[in-house]
Amino acid sequence: GLLTDQYQLERRMMLKGSIFREGEPMKEDLALNEIVITRRDNLRVLKFRIYVNGEYLSEYRADGMIVATPTGSTAYNLSAGGPIVEPNARMVILTPICPHALNGRSIVLSAEDRIEIEALGNDDLGQVAVFDGDTTIRMMVGDRILIERSQVETILVKLKNISFLDNLRSKLAGI
Repeated sequence: GLLTDQYQLERRMMLKGSIFREGEPMKEDLALNEIVITRRDNLRVLKFRIYVNGEYLSEYRADGMIVATPTGSTAYNLSAGGPIVEPNARMVILTPICPHALNGRSIVLSAEDRIEIEALGNDDLGQVAVFDGDTTIRMMVGDRILIERSQVETILVKLKNISFLDNLRSKLAGI
């Protein structure tokens, strides 16, 4: 593979999530797969409001919200009922986790859209932002997380010449 130059490089978009408290930036991190706003414990339903490019989109009551890249579309997003997206595409997928209403569909947005999620309710520290299932940042009621395409990309080395569709076909056959 690598020694015989039998490989390809793939550039994958990443997300940057910045958390603001009372308008002040608190923390930020990057994710290749997804940023998930979720509950700290299993007993509470979260309430949050979503804005896209500063414009109000919707209020949700759900167990959480997944904001995924195409790379992350086949991970948590897929198990929550979200769409499978070709990994080199440039878009952002919003998928609610166990929504408690009818607005439970995924929404696919442009990679250039800026998504803001505001934590509502009365349960301070009841929710967290989780970056690629790794870094966890606690969010208080009123906190907002701004999620946008990162200037940083991940470069993956692809050794086998298996296409996305070949790979998907074999996964679907195994279901």
